[in-house]
Amino acid sequence: MIKKQKIKVEGIEIVTFTKNNSDFISLTDIARHKNSAFPADVIKNWMRTRGTIDFLGLWEKLHNPTFKLVEFDQFKNEAGANSFVLPPQKWIEKTHAIGLISKSGRYGGTYAHKDIACEFKN
Repeated sequence: MIKKQKIKVEGIEIVTFTKNNSDFISLTDIARHKNSAFPADVIKNWMRTRGTIDFLGLWEKLHNPTFKLVEFDQFKNEAGANSFVLPPQKWIEKTHAIGLISKSGRYGGTYAHKDIACEFKN
């Protein structure tokens, strides 16, 4: 069961929801505050860094028994290179990640488990 709600943090309205007893927070809403025209680019830029890939990989190793380590290692090796781009959908698809949820379309967006969302806001 998914229960959506909106919270206000420092004047920013952010969508949250609970799925399988885990809280997810909209990274898109947070990114929109940083760059209202291109929030998806803010998320992709965050995901291309080595520190983010290491953090996401560690989180998935701890919480996801079906996480694909070989695919993770490939992303880890490429992270930080000028040519490296990592959309959330690609991360989720290739590694079977559960800490991020990303949906395309008008009512879509990228959501992260609360542990990951706290790292994103920094």
